[in-house]
Amino acid sequence: MDILNEINSPADVKALDGSRLPELCARLRAYLVSNVAKTGGHLASNLGVVELTVAIHRVFDTSRDRLVFDVGHQCYIHKLLTGRKERFATLRALNGLAGFPKPSESRHDAFTAGHASNSISVGLGMARARTLSGQNYSVVSVIGDGALTGGLAYEALEDAGESGEPFIIILNDNGMSINGNVGGIAKYLSRQRLKPSYAAFKRRYRRIMEIVPGGRKIYAFTHGVKSAIKEALLHCSMFEELGLQYFGPINGHDITRLTEALEWARGLTEPVLIHVITQKGKGYAYSERTPDKYHGVPPFDESSGFICGAGDTFSSVFGEELVELAKKDARVCAITASMTEGAGLADFAARYPDRFFDVGITEGHAVSMAAGLACAGLVPVFAVYSTFLQRSYDMLLHDVCILGLHVVLCVDRAGLVAGDGETHQGVFDAAFLSTAPGMTVLCPAGFGELRDMLRYAISELDGPVAIRYPRGAPGAYDGGGTDASQIVREGADITIVTYGVMVNVASDAAELLHSTDISAEIVKLGRINPLDCGDIISSVDKTGRLLVLEDSAAPYCVGERIAAALAVAGHAPGSVTLLNAGGGSIPCGSLDELRALCGLDAVSVARAAREAVGV
Repeated sequence: MDILNEINSPADVKALDGSRLPELCARLRAYLVSNVAKTGGHLASNLGVVELTVAIHRVFDTSRDRLVFDVGHQCYIHKLLTGRKERFATLRALNGLAGFPKPSESRHDAFTAGHASNSISVGLGMARARTLSGQNYSVVSVIGDGALTGGLAYEALEDAGESGEPFIIILNDNGMSINGNVGGIAKYLSRQRLKPSYAAFKRRYRRIMEIVPGGRKIYAFTHGVKSAIKEALLHCSMFEELGLQYFGPINGHDITRLTEALEWARGLTEPVLIHVITQKGKGYAYSERTPDKYHGVPPFDESSGFICGAGDTFSSVFGEELVELAKKDARVCAITASMTEGAGLADFAARYPDRFFDVGITEGHAVSMAAGLACAGLVPVFAVYSTFLQRSYDMLLHDVCILGLHVVLCVDRAGLVAGDGETHQGVFDAAFLSTAPGMTVLCPAGFGELRDMLRYAISELDGPVAIRYPRGAPGAYDGGGTDASQIVREGADITIVTYGVMVNVASDAAELLHSTDISAEIVKLGRINPLDCGDIISSVDKTGRLLVLEDSAAPYCVGERIAAALAVAGHAPGSVTLLNAGGGSIPCGSLDELRALCGLDAVSVARAAREAVGV
């Protein structure tokens, strides 16, 4: 009998005989590989936390206890163990299982995840709320060594140690050693901490010292002596210096040790950090060899590990062109926030290692560092996903824009993004970048324009520049140039204004309208900030109707700015229709599904245009 058929809830995990846990973990890995091969998703990170997730569910009740994931790439096993196995084939599909934790999906998901370095902050907030409300449950935050590079994590660690709150932090270390000096004595003391007698004695001792006369002073003295001895012998960890009880490192694939450690931590009345060493991609040979390649994958062949090539993408073309520009200009350098492959910078990193900077998951730092590079005469190009650039807004305003520094932001995954859901939609950058003083925002519709605009941004423009482009490849439009705007289709009945790859949707909609004798004129913007409304004014003066199409959120969208600019200029059209991504909370789904959901597909655009014309 398949052991997974016996696991339909966390209670089943707890009830399972301990001798069968290795069998369960092996089956979970096989099930995960088989299903992600069909749906695509985050594979390697989930393969690495199988034993850890099983151990968490052996010790805690996530319907009451709060389990907070950082990033959330590693939540698939948690979902399988909490009653969502039957829906797993719908992973990352429209109306299916989300690829990240989602409280509306299950009471076992404590908090939405999707970006990095926040789980300790969120968990500490939950722990403090529990204490203030007099409730009794555990709070566990899981954070990876990659997310621990983010500054927010250190702010939270410092506060957590100072707080004294009972709170468990699990550091899932699958790439680098946080505390390399731990030796035999540390391992010995770690084993002693796991013993029930040790934990019970520690709790009794603290309670007694709280009530006996002078007890607090005695406890402070003995605690100080113990700490001094540990520091002298063990080179005490950074975490203990911050006020956290530290345990580890331990083998993250040893369920017995993991379970013991978690039970020990649950019994403490103070903040504790458990340092777990795991292997990313464990259990599937191809992901073990190249875990980065199998971090986030499209559907692939399970038996061979073959991942179908997607051909050229905006990311790859950007990387190729940046290498060519770097050959000609020694001032050009590249920055990534732990997204070398995804952002298209692998070749640049290999060819120009001295001019390539991977700063880890520190987007705010990346922007401020870029400001320093630009201030010293270099031309920094920061390639970053739209959704991750959001956390850099303060640095962009203060460190780049006030001085008008020549920093080039290449904003990948702009607009609607398939698969990853609400946390990864790039629908806000068009608005917030346009509020930054002196910022030029360019929107290529194809590879030719991307190459031209990158050269233009680096070699001809000054001040801050952003080039925003979507994930994947463009559509039929394949023009070049750096024009702020251009009329790409003549018409007489309605003006459709759009930018980026949405010009393809506009063209398809115009063809549908043509079949019903409606003539649509299309104005394509190559630059959305500062706006040049010359072509738009000429067009709406002729057609009398304006429809603005964009896959960006509604607040402060380009359509609103155009409508306001036309009204101020005295050229307000007879009707204005704004088609956009609305409030910006867009679920998982394919790109075609998301466009249809938002009313941004060709059929929906044609329908809205016909209503504006009155047909």
